[in-house]
Amino acid sequence: PLAGGLVGWYLLSPHPLIGIILAGPDDVIKKGLVEEWAAGRLQKNILISLWRVLAGWTLAFLVAIPTAFLMGWYAKFKNIVDPWIQFMRTIPPIALIPLVILFMGIGEEAKLTVIFVAAFLVMVVTIYQGVRGIDLTLVKAAYTFGASDFDIFYRVIVPASFPFILVAARLGISTGLTTLIAAELTGTIYGLGNMIQEAQLYFRMDKVMLGIICIGIIGFALDRLILYLEKKLTRWQ
Repeated sequence: PLAGGLVGWYLLSPHPLIGIILAGPDDVIKKGLVEEWAAGRLQKNILISLWRVLAGWTLAFLVAIPTAFLMGWYAKFKNIVDPWIQFMRTIPPIALIPLVILFMGIGEEAKLTVIFVAAFLVMVVTIYQGVRGIDLTLVKAAYTFGASDFDIFYRVIVPASFPFILVAARLGISTGLTTLIAAELTGTIYGLGNMIQEAQLYFRMDKVMLGIICIGIIGFALDRLILYLEKKLTRWQ
């Protein structure tokens, strides 16, 4: 499928109407990749965007796990938190940008906040579903054998919901990357999202395509990495 897509891209791009919008592989490589790489801008944009995504995702992951477990274990906590989570899930991250800029300015905190919110909302719901799906027979059996709440949490709930945690991690990474351009709308001079926006203003479709391809490659590589860890860490199943 990938090879077919590349061939189709190569064949369609010379068409006059399509080529205006869809820069061909030659243009992307010669005018986009070579130019940006030689100037050192592409490497810097990739590293900065990757750092933003990973930092926002990491913070969201660390917060989503305890929040989801508390929601699944304590009904009162769920009744308080869940309506807000469901409400925020319906709001596109780009709609938060004016408020984020107003409260945090245009620094890195604003960009991390947008990515954090988007990734957190996806991951907390996924992990919560895993916690709620645990077989109660296992919990009752553990209580029967005298297990404490900590033992049940550590030996029953965490292992049973672990696959959902890894799925949430994959979804969170993809969400963080799809939110990257919105996050970089808060104001920056570096980053793949900013590169795409600037290239769009000057109708440099080769650079637009280059930025899109870079984001896609980063997302694919991170997803394969988490999938590899998932297979290694869930062998016991």
